[in-house]
Amino acid sequence: MSVSKRICMVGAGRVGRLHTRSIMERLGHRARVTAIVDPSREVAEELARDYGVEVVCSSLEEALERGVYDGVVITTPTFTHHALALTALAAGLHVHLEKPMAMNVVECREITAAAERAGVALQLGYMRRFDRNFVDAAELLRSGEIGDPMIIKSLTHGPGLPPAWANDIRTSNGMLAEVNSHDLDTISWFAASEPVEIHATVANHKGADRGVTSEHFYDTLLATVTFESGALASVAGVCPADYGYDARVEVTCTGGMVQVGDTGPGGLSVLPAGNHQHSRPVFRSWRDRFADAYVEEMLALLDVMDGAPVRVGAADGTRAVALVLAGTLSILDGRPVRVAEVTGPDFVPSWQAAAAGARS
Repeated sequence: MSVSKRICMVGAGRVGRLHTRSIMERLGHRARVTAIVDPSREVAEELARDYGVEVVCSSLEEALERGVYDGVVITTPTFTHHALALTALAAGLHVHLEKPMAMNVVECREITAAAERAGVALQLGYMRRFDRNFVDAAELLRSGEIGDPMIIKSLTHGPGLPPAWANDIRTSNGMLAEVNSHDLDTISWFAASEPVEIHATVANHKGADRGVTSEHFYDTLLATVTFESGALASVAGVCPADYGYDARVEVTCTGGMVQVGDTGPGGLSVLPAGNHQHSRPVFRSWRDRFADAYVEEMLALLDVMDGAPVRVGAADGTRAVALVLAGTLSILDGRPVRVAEVTGPDFVPSWQAAAAGARS
């Protein structure tokens, strides 16, 4: 029987609360959250009260001074990931890092190197890797039973408008990162090949009505990706999509086809916004759609701490960030962009030059 693991939860927002609940309510026989970290003391204390966590801190450094932990779960905004991950890894702690891994490939490489130096595990927060249906599809594709992937079509439609920092490409790399990096990871996973080029096109249909004034904001995206294997992929994104949460993938192979995902527990073909007499149940949020996957994700982290292999790690996170950067450059330049253009040793995106001012 493994010893109960002590987890420091960094970020007390929606994802931090979700992971805390998974650990404390579903995995309490193997782990406990023993510290909550969030710059907002009020938010951190509320989550701590709900789950009886005694240590509440405004910074990870403070938490490290006040307690001893086996692992850190980082659920904060993307532009904070690099510094927080380096701090946790330098302390010799296993880390679960929510997607996207970081703001650029340079940061991803520094995080990867820090994990290797520390000799600890780094798990990335792509929960579809832990969803039973997505895992079954990946295993089917690996088996060769239906041949080689030819076309992969993946979409994510999110129901709500993201927070202000996520609407600004300087602090988040935009919707392609915050919403569709799940798709970018999935198509690479299913293709079992490295991406070569991406061409992305976007539109802004709802921003003005929702009060979004960030430069280069978009709420609709369509991208095509080519892989070394010759497979082609499309990624579609809409956020906000007012009908609900939607995550689906279809893979056409040389010997068959597999589909993953549905719009809701009952399935439906027409989803008008609001109530409609012909509507059926629909997932209202990502928390509902991937409820079990999030628990499996935290369980996998505990297994990793006991020596199990990492199922989605630094290489996967770095690949997705590279695709995000190439896709964003494609949007800004209006052209296809090869992934190699954004993976040089010193490449930092021009749109991130003003990030420091945007974060203040």
